[in-house]
Amino acid sequence: MTDDTEQKTEGAVQAPMFFRGAYDEAFEMLVEARNYVENDVVAFKYADNPPDHIAMTQETLRLTSRLTQVMAWLMAQRAVHEGEIGADELVKDKYRLEGQRVCLKRAIDEMEEDLPDGLNDLMNRSYSLYSRINRLDEQYTGDKKKN
Repeated sequence: MTDDTEQKTEGAVQAPMFFRGAYDEAFEMLVEARNYVENDVVAFKYADNPPDHIAMTQETLRLTSRLTQVMAWLMAQRAVHEGEIGADELVKDKYRLEGQRVCLKRAIDEMEEDLPDGLNDLMNRSYSLYSRINRLDEQYTGDKKKN
């Protein structure tokens, strides 16, 4: 008799290098973003010349959307590599990367100038990561998903 761990990993394959690197990058950026929003965004409320609150909120939500979409996509990839789901499942909409309409949009140049450097840096890095994962999703499924 086999236990659940053995059954789950029975069909598992070694995760490709791009996956491990992207997963680590996304996870570290997610933690960094959480810390930034939790600490720095709150501190801006009390600054002498605070950034535009609406722009900050909009861009932190875009940042969160990018990173959670990437993590969800990577977790689905991981499930395949762990043998938890079949590779044929990844082409289904529920495992596809979503949110392109919001996540592939960049902040307006004028607004970027008003945002703190730390947020701009996170926004640029999250855009780059999301764009790379979007290309992988399109390559894997052979089509472009718009939403």
